[in-house]
Amino acid sequence: MTTSLSEKKAQGTNWVAVVTMMFIYGMISFVTNLAAPMGNVWKYQPGIEGSNMLGMMGNMMNFLAYLFMGIPAGKMLAKKGYKFTAMAGIATGFIGVAIQFLSGKVPGSETSMVGPFCVYLFGAFVCGFSVCMLNMVVNPMLNLLGGGGTRGNQLNLIGTTFNSVAGTATPMLVGALIGQVTASTKVADVNLVMYIAMAVFAAAFVALAFIPITNPDQGSTTEDVPVLAPLKFRHCLLGVIAIFMYVGIEIGIPATMNLWLADKSGPLMTSGIDDVVKNAAGIAGMVAGTYWFLMLIGRTVGAFIGGKISSRILMTFTTATAILLILVGTQTTGVAAKMPVFTGSGFQMVQVPLTALLFALCGLMTSIMWPSTFNLATEKLGKYTAAASGLFMVMVVGGGVLPLVQNFIADKAGYMVSYAVPVLALAYMFVYSAFLSKPPKNIDELVK
Repeated sequence: MTTSLSEKKAQGTNWVAVVTMMFIYGMISFVTNLAAPMGNVWKYQPGIEGSNMLGMMGNMMNFLAYLFMGIPAGKMLAKKGYKFTAMAGIATGFIGVAIQFLSGKVPGSETSMVGPFCVYLFGAFVCGFSVCMLNMVVNPMLNLLGGGGTRGNQLNLIGTTFNSVAGTATPMLVGALIGQVTASTKVADVNLVMYIAMAVFAAAFVALAFIPITNPDQGSTTEDVPVLAPLKFRHCLLGVIAIFMYVGIEIGIPATMNLWLADKSGPLMTSGIDDVVKNAAGIAGMVAGTYWFLMLIGRTVGAFIGGKISSRILMTFTTATAILLILVGTQTTGVAAKMPVFTGSGFQMVQVPLTALLFALCGLMTSIMWPSTFNLATEKLGKYTAAASGLFMVMVVGGGVLPLVQNFIADKAGYMVSYAVPVLALAYMFVYSAFLSKPPKNIDELVK
């Protein structure tokens, strides 16, 4: 006899499972956010020659894995359970990071590093399988452990704060290790990051092996729900598209900003300030890290207000504000501002374009979009929730596609023009949340 979700909720929250999911959330961000600052190193290697689009290929490969693994990961979750799926994801992540580490050991030449670059891309692809499996575990489990609704949304928002801590630290750490990116910068210069990543995955695997996790009741899980069945509900179909847009926005804004600031013809390298020029990559990483830090702040605040304000209201407000910040930011590249950054020897105020501050502030807005979109798109889906989660994981490929398109435009028309991509994506999400996210009135009958 199974215990109903309401009975489990009455018995209290399984905090061991919740804390475990929080930790996994942080690992997801660490691996994902490793791609953009690593792209700053690879784009200047011989044979790649400064292409922003190629610099984003590691990120693309990371997210491309979702396209292939999203549905299989959902099936693995249904058949093997949360603990097995999480441990498989952690083991896969260790292998992926190890391959990326080995890419720095593969011999290249003075004229071409294409061979090692391809090894790195394969490692990024394997890491994508890892984060896909881990994402498959944390989102529905936290939602179910919270009993769904606003409480489920609140637990997801708390979990994403751990995601933001890792997201904040990763570009800062890589940037501090690199300093100024030039053609002489070697991939081996960031080996310490790879050592840390492998150690974290190994420790997490061992720890999780000893933590008991009971699969939460998901209702009629024995029914064979077709993979595409949730798409017959309009709010789910449009929400799946919104997930594609969101992840592209979340990654594209800070990653492209990082490339812009660290570019050899960018505002830092051409500033004429010696300390800024020498530590351009470190400063760019810190500014990008500020975006993720503000996501942490936003998610912390969201964790407190998520139980009081609906996902629909939060989404409508934040998407509209993010559009405004980006539009103003693209017009203020020549306006100077100061912000605290870590230059390698300590924190100090460094001059950056006002644009960088405005783009970083978008982190406050994007902070609540993932759990809110997830909740809106799965509202009242019942037995279709697991299948919908698999579809969401497939559409996370947007985190690779949209930034790649954005940086293709950056190569052809300039960085600021490229920000039309996240603006259009945000416009879609605004329309979805404000007007198209309500489930049909008779959905309770339809999901039986």
